[in-house]
Amino acid sequence: MPNMALNKVKMPEQNPDIRNKNFQEVALGYDEAMAAEEAQRCLNCKHKPCVAGCPVNVKIPEFIQLVAEGKFEEAYLKIRETNSLPAVCGRVCPQETQCEQLCVRAKKGESVGIGRLERFVADWYMANCSSQEEKPESNGIKVAVVGSGPSGLTCAGDLAKLGYEVTIFEAFHVPGGVLMYGIPEFRLPKALVQKEIQTVRTLGVDIQTNMVIGKVLSIDDLREEGFKAVFIGSGAGLPSFMGIPGENLNGVYSANEFLTRINLMSAYKFPNTDTPVFVGKNVAVVGGGNVAMDAARSAKRLGAENVYIIYRRSEAEMPARLEEVHHAKEEGIILKVLTNPKQILGTEDGWVKGMECVEMELGEPDKSGRRRPVEKKGSEHVVELETVIIAIGQSPNPLIASTTPGLDVQSWGGIIVEEETGATSKGGVYAGGDAVTGAATVILAMGAGKKAAEAMDKYIRQQSQK
Repeated sequence: MPNMALNKVKMPEQNPDIRNKNFQEVALGYDEAMAAEEAQRCLNCKHKPCVAGCPVNVKIPEFIQLVAEGKFEEAYLKIRETNSLPAVCGRVCPQETQCEQLCVRAKKGESVGIGRLERFVADWYMANCSSQEEKPESNGIKVAVVGSGPSGLTCAGDLAKLGYEVTIFEAFHVPGGVLMYGIPEFRLPKALVQKEIQTVRTLGVDIQTNMVIGKVLSIDDLREEGFKAVFIGSGAGLPSFMGIPGENLNGVYSANEFLTRINLMSAYKFPNTDTPVFVGKNVAVVGGGNVAMDAARSAKRLGAENVYIIYRRSEAEMPARLEEVHHAKEEGIILKVLTNPKQILGTEDGWVKGMECVEMELGEPDKSGRRRPVEKKGSEHVVELETVIIAIGQSPNPLIASTTPGLDVQSWGGIIVEEETGATSKGGVYAGGDAVTGAATVILAMGAGKKAAEAMDKYIRQQSQK
């Protein structure tokens, strides 16, 4: 009998007043009984609308049915057929706008907790199973992947399963890309990311770190070294700034630098680690996306008393996941919406002391479909601060584009590709993820890596028949 409860089984969480002082994971995950109870809410629909909403086409009703039967190992292997990072996706995917949005149960009540179940299955498998994936038989053909973020790892894993000799070139000293530098420990534990990466390594993928493609080697060098195809999944690591006075003061960070110091360099453990990060009593984060929420919640955990999210539209227009906004508010983050910074004010010795802002009101919709914020005359005011974090987006680093002749890019830096295959203007070179779209979601990057792996396999086969 299906469980016809209208609401998902509640996810256990750390108390907000405790968790806003530590970096341990906020959501604690289901136990076996909760997972089985939630899985029984799935109606196992014939037409499976949820699968169509998943960029990597996880066989959702099939894995959930296995959970309902208590077959957790089989459920994990079912997810792994199409998704190489289930523990990551279960935590950071915006399921509410993808698979869960299309769930039939959402028509009356809440959708099935697909993300929560995926997370449970992955965590259960890591805790209880040690079986390794077999390394596929090699076909002797070398392919290169630039970047070890979600798109690169997915592309590499899929190509390795087809027998290719895959080498990933990663610029940082640790693989994982945005999963390591961008998403805080309290949302995505780093040990877990490394375990997922280990699964890709067991397929025979070689990961070389400290390899900045465009500096150490160029894309053309890789082709000359015998790599039959190259996938560029180098992410979007170039922060955007607002272009207002005072952005060069001490105490102003890009969200990218702030989060990289905390996540990748473990600044939250300073002085037991080498990287410090300055956070004053009063912090403003400019922006309304998930990155802004991550930066604000991290600043609070580092001891800031007042943390403001400064956002020029209303809360309803914020692009951040509802869950992230909800968690931030629970933790004491103050939303200053319909507010826009005009300039950052500094002390005589060059440190931030405040921010001059203006109130906004929403006018007619702009080309994004959201109502355009318009300044309210005479509403200027100053917010006292010691730290400002700018979280208004990132674009791809221009290094690869500037060192790769024949690679077409958008005016803002995104690599131009064929949507269905990820093929670039340069033969044998493919791209996907944030390097193409600008900052987007982990699962969309994974979907792009998947498509590109299929297209690269096809391309290499065609080349070998010539």
